[in-house]
Amino acid sequence: MKILINGVGNIGTTLACLVYDFKEVLEISEVFVFKNINQSWQQTDLDFLKNKGIKIIYADNVSLREAANSVDYIFEATANGFGLKNKSIYESIPSLRGICSQGSEKDFGISFMSNLNNEKIVNQKFVQIVSCNTHGAAAIINTLCNHNLTDLRFADFVVVRRSEDIGNHQRLVGANVVARHLSDINGTHHAIDVKDMYKTIGIDCPITSSDITTPSQLMHSTRFHLEFNKRINKEDFLEKIKSNKFIATTNKFDSNQIFELGRRYGKYGRIYNHCIIVKNNLLFTNNSVKGWAFVPQEGNSIISTIHAFLLQVYGNEMATKKIDTICKELLFKKI
Repeated sequence: MKILINGVGNIGTTLACLVYDFKEVLEISEVFVFKNINQSWQQTDLDFLKNKGIKIIYADNVSLREAANSVDYIFEATANGFGLKNKSIYESIPSLRGICSQGSEKDFGISFMSNLNNEKIVNQKFVQIVSCNTHGAAAIINTLCNHNLTDLRFADFVVVRRSEDIGNHQRLVGANVVARHLSDINGTHHAIDVKDMYKTIGIDCPITSSDITTPSQLMHSTRFHLEFNKRINKEDFLEKIKSNKFIATTNKFDSNQIFELGRRYGKYGRIYNHCIIVKNNLLFTNNSVKGWAFVPQEGNSIISTIHAFLLQVYGNEMATKKIDTICKELLFKKI
């Protein structure tokens, strides 16, 4: 199978390296990257990819339509609405087995996060991977609640965002900046996107979120408060967290230390878990839990992106076996 990654940014470059490294598990024969704008300062990135064996296609020489016609699957890794603009091209190519886009491309396809709505994207052509902070909130709900959320009264999240990826310098802020609530009921896009994702499996998720951006380039964090319709058991909750392979735990309070461990020991310097819950700082009452979790930027989206490819192409049973193999190498349990 031949795959194409459209976009050479923070997500596209890491994704290209990972699918190439795991190409035997993924049953991929060739990995192509489509470079939309040929910028000299990015040549080092491109040389690194080429030296691995990844083939670069330049828009100066080949159109996106021509490139898409020559592959079986496309990882759409552009941002800021470009993926949505490209969708009409992909729709016109019946031979494509699937395409997935990233969080900025809402309504590109069925919204997805690993292990929340797997069955809904099996053999589907268009999928949208939700954002990294949406992963964090959804993973906490998905882990601590029953499948139908009938025991959940409400979930409230305060997302503390880093201003931008450490490799960029365009959106840095000099002070805390509060985000506007987009919905009078749900708040910021994180809750809206979690709610929309749960809708794909017919569940109404009672969630609200707020968002503040801080002058940091390392990690996001989220403060969560879940209240239930029944009495809860602390030990049961800790066991649920432990049993979810996509969630890590930590006893550290400093995101600098967690980020550094990811840089040292994570593949390509990343953490791929959906979130890292601060295990020794949880607050329990008879029917609620409050706490903090750190959220890795883009790493969690990347693991769901690979999982989406597997579900779209191979179906649920085969996808589960293959993603488990990949997760054993990429995911942490304790940080």
